[in-house]
Amino acid sequence: MNAFVYDIPTKVYFGENQLKNLGAELSKFGKKVLLTYGGGSIKKIGLYDKIIEEINKAGLELYELSGIDPNPRVSSVNAGADICKKENIDVLLAVGGGSVIDCTKYIGAAAYYDGDAWDILLKKVPVKKCLPIITVLTLSATGSEMDAGGVISNPETNDKIGLIFPVMQPKVSFLDPTLTYTVNKFHTACGAADILSHIFEVYFSMDQDLYMLDCVMEGLMKTVLKYTPVALAEPENYEARANLMWASSWAINGFINGGKRQAWSCHPMEHELSAFYDITHGLGLAILTPRWMEYTLNENTVSKFYQFGVNVFSIDESLPQMEVAKQSIDLLKEFFFETLGLQSTLTEIGINDANFNIMARKAATLGSTKYAFQPLAAEDIEKIFRMCL
Repeated sequence: MNAFVYDIPTKVYFGENQLKNLGAELSKFGKKVLLTYGGGSIKKIGLYDKIIEEINKAGLELYELSGIDPNPRVSSVNAGADICKKENIDVLLAVGGGSVIDCTKYIGAAAYYDGDAWDILLKKVPVKKCLPIITVLTLSATGSEMDAGGVISNPETNDKIGLIFPVMQPKVSFLDPTLTYTVNKFHTACGAADILSHIFEVYFSMDQDLYMLDCVMEGLMKTVLKYTPVALAEPENYEARANLMWASSWAINGFINGGKRQAWSCHPMEHELSAFYDITHGLGLAILTPRWMEYTLNENTVSKFYQFGVNVFSIDESLPQMEVAKQSIDLLKEFFFETLGLQSTLTEIGINDANFNIMARKAATLGSTKYAFQPLAAEDIEKIFRMCL
C-alpha cells in the first residue's frame, strides 16, 4: 500500500436554510463578487433572488457571468477571467452544477494568467494562484464542489481536457438537497451514473489498499443504487436527495483514493464522446461503463468483479467467481438502462463510428490509459467504443 496525504480544506454547509451564512463567508475574501451560473434555472427556482438578497445584506459589490454551458467552454473561462481582471474581483461564487463550478475554477486560475485560458489545459501551464471560490450546488453528480479538478471543452478543436490544481479547491460549499428537487429525471439519472463512475475508477484496482476504503466505496455505491430510484419517483424526497448529494461529494474528494495511483479509464473515453458530440457526461459514462467492464473482465481481474457482485449486489457468494462477475455487470446494465431509463447504446443517441479512431487515440494519449486498471491502448479503446454501438 502506498503512503498518501489527505487534505480537504473545503468548508461545507450541508442542509436547508444555510444560505444565511453566504454573505459572511464571501466577505472573508473581499468586497467584489463575480457570480457565475448557467442558463437561468436558478432564477426559475427562486435561488437567484436568495443569493442576491444575501449579497446585498452583506454590502458586497456584485458582477455576473451567466450562460455557462454543460460541458463548459473555454470561451466562458476567458470571458470570466476578463471580468476578474477588469473589475479586480475578490471572490468567485459558482451557483449550479459541476459545469458551472468547473468553469469557475479555471476562471479563478485564468485571472492570474496573461494568455488564452486554453493554454492552461492544453500546455499544462502550472496554476499556482487562483481566486477564492465559493459554491452553491444545484445538481448531485460531479463532486466538483469538494475537489480541486475541473474539465473544460474547446469546440473548435473537439477537445475536452481535465486537470487538477490544489489551489482551485473551493473554500466553502453550500449543499442544500432541496435545491435539487427540480432536477429532472434524466439529469438525476445521469448524475447517478457519474457518481458511480467516480467510485468505479478507484474501486476497480488490483492494488492492495485499505480494506476500510473498499467498504466505504461499496457503501457509497449501495447508497446510489438505493436512493436514485427513490429520487426519480419522489423528486422532493429529502432523504434521497441528501444521500445522493453527500455521496456525490465523497465519491471524488480524494478520500476513497487512499494510496492508489492508477489512471482512470471510462472518463478519458467519455471526454472524447462529449468533445465530439456534446452529449451529457453521465449518459456517456452509463453507456461506456458496462462495456468497459466486459472488456476488462478476465482471469486476472475476476476477483475484483466478484467482490463487487457479492458486496454491492448481494449475489450468492457460493457461485463461481466468473459467474458472479458477469451477473454483476448485467445487474449494473439493468440499473442504468431499465431502472434509470437511460439510453443503452451510442446508436440510440445518434453516434456512429466515424470518429472512433481519432477519439480512441486522443483518449489513450490525454488520459494515460496505459496506466489504468487494465492498460488500454488506442486499439482497445476503439473496440470498447464499438461495443457501445
